[in-house]
Amino acid sequence: MPDYLDDLRLAHVLADAADATTMERFKALDLKVETKPDMTPVTEADKAAEELIRGHLQRARPRDAVLGEEYGVEGTGPRRWVIDPIDGTKNYVRGVPVWATLISLMEAAEGGYRPVVGVVSAPALGRRWWAALDHGAFSGRSLTSASRLHVSSVSRLSDASFAYSSLSGWEERGQLEGFLDLSRSVWRTRAYGDFWPYMMVAEGSVDLCAEPELSLWDMAANAIIVTEAGGAFTGLDGRPGPHGGNAAASNGLLHDELLGYVGRRS
Repeated sequence: MPDYLDDLRLAHVLADAADATTMERFKALDLKVETKPDMTPVTEADKAAEELIRGHLQRARPRDAVLGEEYGVEGTGPRRWVIDPIDGTKNYVRGVPVWATLISLMEAAEGGYRPVVGVVSAPALGRRWWAALDHGAFSGRSLTSASRLHVSSVSRLSDASFAYSSLSGWEERGQLEGFLDLSRSVWRTRAYGDFWPYMMVAEGSVDLCAEPELSLWDMAANAIIVTEAGGAFTGLDGRPGPHGGNAAASNGLLHDELLGYVGRRS
């Protein structure tokens, strides 16, 4: 069985290169911002970071496929790198430091691709999280200076902290009522948004999070980090993994209750 540690080390190298590129343009007064067809913003830094990562992968893993938010899929085969060059572009554009580069390696398995390596690097926060299949999840500034992550042991919904991104997506799906019922049932809610709630679930500082509409590159790295930290990561329909177009993550103890609120459809 492969241990994926060489791939994890490569993912850190990719994240280092991306961090240098994104930080160089963060808060730049002449930052170029465009609007994509789906009306979301994209910056020159998004494009440069993804191009840089693709170039590194072409040299280091020429047989692997690559899927990125800005340039789509290239290549075929049982191994696929999945990249979100800047998760939280709206924050990046406004100078808010909550954004990250998400890098994941997915491998073909029974029933589809599964994440086997994930790195989430948030250089403006000075934070990085990572995981490899069957090797646990960690956070720190480097592979040699890291703390192991583990989800919380909170088992009562009334004691739980729930994180989310925004209300509008739940309203558009006709699930706002269930979302609000959940928010009334937990101890605390906060809209941290983007990658951060999933990392907080992995760290044990948040117990639940969910989002109604996501792409694979938003979820793949988060999924392996949460599950390697002992948590659960599924779609809102309860299917494990990052393939459902939406996500629910938890410490595992509260997952069925979480899905009971946000997984139902009107």
